[in-house]
Amino acid sequence: AKATPADKAAGKEAAEKRYAAAKAKLGSQEAFDAQLKLMGTTREELLAKWTIALTGEAVVKREFKIVITDQDARKFYDENSSQFAVADSVRASHILLATMDPKTGTPLSDAEKVAKRQTAETLLKRARAGEDFAKLAREYSEDPVSKARGGEYTFAHGQMVPEVEAAAFAMNTNQIGDIVTSSYGYHIIKVSEKIPAHKIEFATAAPDIKNSLTQQAIEQQFPDYIAKLRKEADIEILDERLKPKEPGVDRIVVPSAPTKRPG
Repeated sequence: AKATPADKAAGKEAAEKRYAAAKAKLGSQEAFDAQLKLMGTTREELLAKWTIALTGEAVVKREFKIVITDQDARKFYDENSSQFAVADSVRASHILLATMDPKTGTPLSDAEKVAKRQTAETLLKRARAGEDFAKLAREYSEDPVSKARGGEYTFAHGQMVPEVEAAAFAMNTNQIGDIVTSSYGYHIIKVSEKIPAHKIEFATAAPDIKNSLTQQAIEQQFPDYIAKLRKEADIEILDERLKPKEPGVDRIVVPSAPTKRPG
């Protein structure tokens, strides 16, 4: 209700930037749409949700007069350098032949697993013979998240299925490894890049630092701001049932229905 046209414009612009950044991070519109499907939402719903949230943020930043400078961000960066240390990671692509039913999560039959293994062996031969790995992943992989971006992930230790992680970190750059079996199925992995441990540069970290410091400032001021709004609001409760009870008046307690226990 307090949003000005400028606040609404700022919220819309910020939401569109966040949307573009999220899409870029996943590599393609197809990969982003697959992620939206897993989340049970659409582009329009997500953009509308972010626009409302970021319009609200624009309002409180104006109301609270919050201004985070480059100097504020640099001070935080220098005093919390360990937060910007990045462990070694690997950029790799995989083709997954799933051994689970995607709808029920139940394992496939032995015969179906054998067929999947044979398909994986055929795809491995094709990939090692020089076929475009990303194209094979987009056509055959059953990983709904990475399929649209050619099977690609970038991950550090502890972020991937253990069997896939161990194989990827043990491989050389541009190597296509042997078939890896996990609880999800059969994986064909190609390593594209080994990324050594490093520290995120200030220029890269600054936008996230400013956003974090802004959120901290909002959280600190928000309780007092809400109390002020309540005090200033001229609200008259007309419905007798909703009026606060006077001291000494017992409340009527309505017993809830008995809760059924499983089994």
